Amino acid sequence: MFFLLSKVFWFFAQPLNLAIFLLLAGGIAAVFGWRRLGIAGPVVAFLILAFSTWTSLGALLIGPLEDRYPRPAVPPERVAGIVVLGGGFEGAINLARGGYELNSSGDRFVETAILARRYPDAKVVVTGGVGTLVLEGEGDGVSAPRLLTALGVAPERLVLESQSRNTYENAVFTKALVTPKPGETWLLVTSAFHMPRSKALFDKAGFPTVPWPVDYRTSGKEGVSLFADNPIDSVQTTTIAVREWIGLVAYWLTGKIDAPFPGPDR
Repeated sequence: MFFLLSKVFWFFAQPLNLAIFLLLAGGIAAVFGWRRLGIAGPVVAFLILAFSTWTSLGALLIGPLEDRYPRPAVPPERVAGIVVLGGGFEGAINLARGGYELNSSGDRFVETAILARRYPDAKVVVTGGVGTLVLEGEGDGVSAPRLLTALGVAPERLVLESQSRNTYENAVFTKALVTPKPGETWLLVTSAFHMPRSKALFDKAGFPTVPWPVDYRTSGKEGVSLFADNPIDSVQTTTIAVREWIGLVAYWLTGKIDAPFPGPDR
């Protein structure tokens, strides 16, 4: 139920869709003669689009998430395994064409291949199924072996979990699959903006990990500014940041994590 409700809620809450629905509501209000609502809908829609597109709002929202968990200053000498969260492949394209097309989060798998060479004895765990309600696609746990083996990772090192639909299930299903032993070091690879929620969920599941963030979307030096990025990237950054903050609050309110903004000190 949580998975279904989260997907439905986000369909309406993401900035572009929200702006469209507000414009639609304003139009309906105008037809029925509700003047104030007819004006408010388009005005709020314009503000959402303007701030998402022309300002550094997205960078300001996503920056604290990306900075929350830095990589360790001194990498571990020995690593039992590397866990990479799905979300880096174009599932629909790969299902149709059988390749390994990467999306904007593909850094997760590039970095995983690099880490696999640095730690040749470590297991490589890929966790991620199909996390959509209506679109067909191939889970990252299915696509990833084609890429990772092509980049030199031996097939016998791979541990694949392709049933999880969200980050909560990533943590729970992966813990059950690999049963980490006390004293082992496992790296957790995911996008930097996604690391606070991911690390908190793995901790809650009883799976200690060392965060290894990748896929940064900001330099950390943006500040408050206008026209600091191209409009498409600005909207995408804002959308990702809003989704991640909503996800943190929702997971905290439902008891899946212990703090609304988890970090190394929590």
